[in-house]
Amino acid sequence: MAGRQKIGLVGGTGYAGAELLRLLSAHPQAEIVAVTSRSAAGTPVAETYPQLRGVVDLAFSDMADARLDECDIVFFATPHAAAMHDVPRLLDAGVRIVDLSADFRLRDPMIWAQWYHTEHAAPELIERAVYGLPELGRRTAIAGADLVACPGCYPTAILLGFKPLVEAGVVDLGRLIADAKTGVSGAGMKLATGFLFAEATDSFKAYGVAGHRHLPEIRQFLGELAARDVGLTFVPHLVPMVRGIHATLYATLTGAADLQSLYERAYADEPFVDVLGPGATPETRHVRATNMCRIAVHRPLNGDQAVVLSTIDNLVKGAAGQAVQCFNLMIGAPETSALTATAPVP
Repeated sequence: MAGRQKIGLVGGTGYAGAELLRLLSAHPQAEIVAVTSRSAAGTPVAETYPQLRGVVDLAFSDMADARLDECDIVFFATPHAAAMHDVPRLLDAGVRIVDLSADFRLRDPMIWAQWYHTEHAAPELIERAVYGLPELGRRTAIAGADLVACPGCYPTAILLGFKPLVEAGVVDLGRLIADAKTGVSGAGMKLATGFLFAEATDSFKAYGVAGHRHLPEIRQFLGELAARDVGLTFVPHLVPMVRGIHATLYATLTGAADLQSLYERAYADEPFVDVLGPGATPETRHVRATNMCRIAVHRPLNGDQAVVLSTIDNLVKGAAGQAVQCFNLMIGAPETSALTATAPVP
């Protein structure tokens, strides 16, 4: 196991950055030495986040002054298309990277440019990046990686929900459906009309129906699980809550399968995937502020349709918690370090 790690955090004033500060400040092997923010440079972290008063005794710094090249591991909690400009020089300096953005998730830089509307600045690093979803059988690769691309929040819930069905080869891979809902924090910390309280509360809407930028990511890794291209319809929705993702997944069965046993076997040894009992329905409040994915699988009227319910906290298992889970693997710490908190009640 590696010793105490010097940690840099780029983008400390967004929601994912705030969650990283909360989790890493309680990690026995993490020493946060730099937190950057262009908008809050010079401001004490505890002034922006009073809940960290007495816990994080640092001020936000400008990227140029942060001395990130002296860190062991740097986390990027930045908007998409930002990390790719700074990651190459940090890798050259021997720093390991955990990127929470989409910059290194997609394997084809042309597809990436199509969905993120700009040319990729470091396409030569894409193949070097390891996708940071440990439950997809990537633990060894993550442990040895110097560049980890953490999954998006929707892909995490959907990939974990579909994985047992796809790997077992018991569903029609040409007609998978993901109907997913997220809280407003999924859009990040920004002032936009659609995410104002008066606009989002007491309402419910679909968005990105013609194509959401997480779609190619989900298809890419479902395809890897299936060893073939898959057909996926993905429709995200915005619901008036702060945190959480609830993905309802549909797949047509093509062979005999005991779905409950299939899921229980698939995730029996996973510390952060909880398969509920027959007939159960997970709720987002049961995973709030945790790194847990709770799943239930149904077969309505014993027909040919599998219905999977997959819930996560979009800011934890869908972002910062997953990054810390990967960090634990990278330094040889117990995978659950700093991630054992249960959801608050109510």
